[in-house]
Amino acid sequence: MTPAIEMRDVERKLGTKEMRFDFSRERGTITAVLGPSGSGKSTLLNLIAGFLAPDSGRVMIDGEDMGRLPPGERGVSMVFQDNNLFAHLDIATNIGLGLDPALKLDAAQKDRIADSLERVGLAGYEKRLPGTLSGGERQRVALARAFARARPLLLLDEPFDGLGPGLAADMISLMLEIRADVDATVLMVTHDPHEAVTTADHVLFVNNGTIAADTTMDGFFEREDLPDLTAYLRGGPDR
Repeated sequence: MTPAIEMRDVERKLGTKEMRFDFSRERGTITAVLGPSGSGKSTLLNLIAGFLAPDSGRVMIDGEDMGRLPPGERGVSMVFQDNNLFAHLDIATNIGLGLDPALKLDAAQKDRIADSLERVGLAGYEKRLPGTLSGGERQRVALARAFARARPLLLLDEPFDGLGPGLAADMISLMLEIRADVDATVLMVTHDPHEAVTTADHVLFVNNGTIAADTTMDGFFEREDLPDLTAYLRGGPDR
């Protein structure tokens, strides 16, 4: 079976830090990406999404080499911690940009925007500006954009960080709905081991710019062969 996502010997240097990633994941899986701050978790997602280009190696999505393909032409939706909304554009336009950067939307696409807002509990918010929404509502808009795009690969870069437990649980439920809609493959950066355990079936532990562990969730937190993982799980200052 062709992997949904594969990084083949992908290398990228940022400043003096050299990073190297090599892994693959099957369709429909949810992978938690754990690791200390600055370890390379967000870089990994940005390389997949196309916001960063690798110095060498290949990023493959559903067997297709992404090469220099721009982010908008990849089968990827990405949700950021800061929700990445344009403050001067209304909610419908922010979502519409994810469907067509030129905003030449047909009736079906406009219906998808309305439907996605309804699914996240924000029906009728099309003409609102992001600044009039709460932090939780802005994250719902970011997830609505992912609903509307319906891409087979969903990348989440700490999107629930800073949200209260109840709201974070609601956001995770919405994420799982997106996954179910299109049998999406999910990679989710998180600093919360509990969130990883309750949501994911696989885990990548990223440390010092490389994948130090790639395994299923079963037994992951009992591993004793990775001292850096043990230190991380004990809640060191960089977690």
